[in-house]
Amino acid sequence: MSDLELAKNRLKRKSLSLVIVKEGKLLFESRLSGINGLLEAIDKLSDKMHQSSVADKVVGRAAALLLAYSHVRETYAETVSKEGLKVLRENDVAVEYAVLVPQILDRTGKNICPFEKFSSNIKSPSEAYERLKAFAMKLNPNGL
Repeated sequence: MSDLELAKNRLKRKSLSLVIVKEGKLLFESRLSGINGLLEAIDKLSDKMHQSSVADKVVGRAAALLLAYSHVRETYAETVSKEGLKVLRENDVAVEYAVLVPQILDRTGKNICPFEKFSSNIKSPSEAYERLKAFAMKLNPNGL
């Protein structure tokens, strides 16, 4: 079974929000909402994420920028936004998804996700991590 299949199966079987697998080994899993799990994974794994396979529940533009920043090889998203898909493809991250949506919405389902909105001003993956982490801390000062 491929790393992406392992990650995808674990995501679904354990009702997780994020799973990272590399060379057949589980590197990270999370149930944190939004991009918090991905930010935590980058903090903990750093370069170990290079060429990994990632299964994520929701991938919008912000998450896609972080995945590109981390140089992941491939990703599976249960839901991906059009902008997220564009970022992944522009950065040569192979992508599979179940549902493509125009944009990621916030928890109320009425407005655009704050990270989707904020990331529209971020031009490159290299600037994404620090800016998105600072924005996440601003939204939740008590930490991830």
